[in-house]
Amino acid sequence: MPDDAVKAEKGQIPTNLRLLLILEEVAQAGTPVSASALSDALGLPKPTVHRLLATAEDEGFLVRDIDGRSYGPGHRLRRLASNTFSSQRVRAERLMIMTALAEEVEETCNLAAPGRYGMVYLDRVETHWPLRIQLPVGTQVPFHCTASGKMFLSSLRSDRLDRYLDWLTLSKETDRTITDPDQLREEVAAIRGRGFATDNEEFMEGMTAVAAPITDAQGRLMTTLSIHAPLQRHGVDDLIMMLPQLKAATERMRRLLND
Repeated sequence: MPDDAVKAEKGQIPTNLRLLLILEEVAQAGTPVSASALSDALGLPKPTVHRLLATAEDEGFLVRDIDGRSYGPGHRLRRLASNTFSSQRVRAERLMIMTALAEEVEETCNLAAPGRYGMVYLDRVETHWPLRIQLPVGTQVPFHCTASGKMFLSSLRSDRLDRYLDWLTLSKETDRTITDPDQLREEVAAIRGRGFATDNEEFMEGMTAVAAPITDAQGRLMTTLSIHAPLQRHGVDDLIMMLPQLKAATERMRRLLND
């Protein structure tokens, strides 16, 4: 919620601050927000909120949810968050954390954030081994068959997950890809219970991965940190043995991002 000094009285928010507060409210909510909820939260007239939402949608800062009434972050707001997240000091420190993890486990580490159509790699630290999986920064990978993507799906409320599964195309990337929605729901429920996700050649033949969440101060998933390896070096069970190191790195990352 905005500071009380800013919110103060209905209609007293400066005109040039209103759209920023709407974007802040949507970003803080973590789920799509309706115009009515924004009007109540900010004390702004509904016609004003609808007008500002339309502007933000037209410019790509917000996107209408599949219910047609609520709004979530658009590609420009996500890019703004990513650029802020990648500020020089923060990025330098998070790369230090990722580098330390990669050196400790001797495998590639990836930092990924949810985008509109899949998980987007924000940073990557390569292993020293000549045999490695090539997934450069900026790569977008599916939600349903990657460790980071399934970790994100596990962070959604059940009703939100159902809507995602209605919308997602569960493409068969390999023979191990889960393409049945009910089976994927079972997998996501198991991930919620154990707190980490795996990819056992589900996205790419010969590649395994394990991912853990990095959360904000409210415990909501912001990004994921993953360890990737060719099957020739590590199966999924081997990567699960690296969870203590992975979770220690995610905790250091969480403290860095929430300072």
